[in-house]
Order: sequence, then structure tokens, then C-alpha cells
Amino acid sequence: MKFDPRVVANFIAFQVAWFACVLGAANDLALAGTLTVVAAVGLHLRLAPRPQPEFLLIAIAALVGTVWDSLLVSVGLMVYPTGNFAPGVAPHWIIGMWALFATTLNVSMAWMKGRPALAAAMGAVGGPLAYLAGQRLGAVVMPDAAVALGIQAAGWAVMMPLLTVVAARLDGFEPRQAAERHSTGGRHV
Repeated sequence: MKFDPRVVANFIAFQVAWFACVLGAANDLALAGTLTVVAAVGLHLRLAPRPQPEFLLIAIAALVGTVWDSLLVSVGLMVYPTGNFAPGVAPHWIIGMWALFATTLNVSMAWMKGRPALAAAMGAVGGPLAYLAGQRLGAVVMPDAAVALGIQAAGWAVMMPLLTVVAARLDGFEPRQAAERHSTGGRHV
């Protein structure tokens, strides 16, 4: 396996921004976390050989995440004490975290693409663990944690493989010729 410094930079940027969001939200500094995500996404787009597909992937993931987390907020499974801008809508820092998550799909988590069962398993475990960590750090409240985490597991088991498919089609890090083969079903153009 060849060492790629972009993978390391992507992993570190994700971790730093994730903690900035969660700890910022837990300490009534949600905007600081969101601004850290903006910086991490900007760095990601700057490092992408083809930033346009990466930007579209980030926008799609942010939209999916906004709908998903807003649904959980509206039914009362997730309660976010800070960063809220409208009732029943996920806070801005959670939406930012979905954008941040998208930056990993073609870089540090690219190994999941083309492996839907593995992506589903990773989603079913990793998604709820991230929310559980957020609760333990004080950024989110789950009135019924068992139900909330179970629903998160089911949702992430579906969303993760779907997002890896979208990422494979919108890969700004894959060489252009391979991306064109992907979009034409393997035929050379």
C-alpha cells in the first residue's frame, strides 16, 4: 500500500473539525465548530485535483444529513442545546458535520467504495457511536438513547452505502480518465 499524505491530512482535518463541532456545541460555542468545518472543507476542496465533483458530493451529503437529522429532531429523538436556527431543523454544526463527513468519502474512507455490505456495517456501527460520543461530550441529548441509537444504526446502514455510491461517481481525487470510465459505464470516451 502506497503512503498518501492527502489521506493523513484528510483524517486529521476530519478529527480536528469533528471535535471542534462537538466540543463547541457542548460549550455554547457552536459557531466556532461550524467555522472550523468551513476551513476543513475549504482545505479539502483546495487539495482536490477536481474540486467541482467534490463540492457537489459535499452538498448532497449535507442535504441528506439535514433531512435525516431534522427528522430525528422533529420527532424528539435528538435534542441539540446549541446551534439551532429553526424549530425542528438540525443545528448548523450538525449540517456542517455532514459536509465534513463527505470530505472523507473519496479520501480517508475511500476503501469502502464498491463494498456495500462493509459500508452498511460500518455505518450501522460508526454512525451511532459518533452520536453516542456527542452525547457523552454534552453536545446532544437523546431522551431515549436506545431507540435513538437503534434508529441511527438503521439509517446509517442505508445511508453509508448510498453515499459511497455517490462518492464513486463524484470523485474529485480519482484521475480524470478513470472518472470518465465510471460515468460512461466502463466505455472509453
